[in-house]
Amino acid sequence: MKVGFIGLGIMGKPMCKNVLKAGYEVIAFDFNKAAIEEVVACGAKAASSGKEVGENCEVLITMLPNSPHVKAALFNEGGAAEGLKAGCTVIDMSSINPVESQNIAKKLAEYGIELLDAPVSGGEPKAIDGTISVMVGGKKETFDKYYDLMMSMAGSVVRVGDVGAGNTTKLANQIIVALNIAALSEAFVLCEKAGVDPQLVFDAIKGGLAGSTVMNAKAPMMISRNFEPGFRIELHIKDLQNALDTSHAINVSLPLTSQVMEIMQALKVDGKEKKDHSAILNYYEKINNLIVGNKN
Repeated sequence: MKVGFIGLGIMGKPMCKNVLKAGYEVIAFDFNKAAIEEVVACGAKAASSGKEVGENCEVLITMLPNSPHVKAALFNEGGAAEGLKAGCTVIDMSSINPVESQNIAKKLAEYGIELLDAPVSGGEPKAIDGTISVMVGGKKETFDKYYDLMMSMAGSVVRVGDVGAGNTTKLANQIIVALNIAALSEAFVLCEKAGVDPQLVFDAIKGGLAGSTVMNAKAPMMISRNFEPGFRIELHIKDLQNALDTSHAINVSLPLTSQVMEIMQALKVDGKEKKDHSAILNYYEKINNLIVGNKN
């Protein structure tokens, strides 16, 4: 199976490498030449445009920041849709608004091309070790056809409904992750102010009901004050904006999501939008005038 891959960022590059490790033939494109060279060194072929990728693949994977980037990669002049043949499938693994996924699917259908919206969760570490979670929207027969390909990058791949359902599920995931990090931040500033070591608090509670994958991943980063991105605040802002836009379109109120969005916006104002979303802790530290964890 010939696989096209467009988007070699923090997540896309290791995902592409895992597809190559699984033995698939890959042709890739990104504006970042260094990223292209890195996957070429792992066995991929380089393309000079999205159109060239489309002309040389049976299935196209896109992994891009937001819906405008996906639409540009597919439909701009020289985009992949100009090269893709009828009967091909696009697996969009970007995290975008589910309404936009449905619109993209309709436009691709005009070319005789199907779409799976298949956003991922797990951040850079899981993208590297091939254990991301993939939530997929689309036809079951198309999902079944490309299940093994998606599993080459993942620890789990679950079909959650028709096109748009994948990104709706991802929005739910991102709400839960953001609120978990905010709750952990609140708890840690409370403990720090009370003179209780956050590391010991983490050790004591991680095996109980409060424990979570989010806590296990983010508490050590907070305590060691490592806020280098696995998942950037600016991308989480994008996801929460998509969640709020979707909720408003279907008349759902998300008050906690709105509050965490304002916290992230405050961090952006402070110039921290490129930091990992565990830097939500920095907001709480600022308003409480303290520092959590390792001060060295």
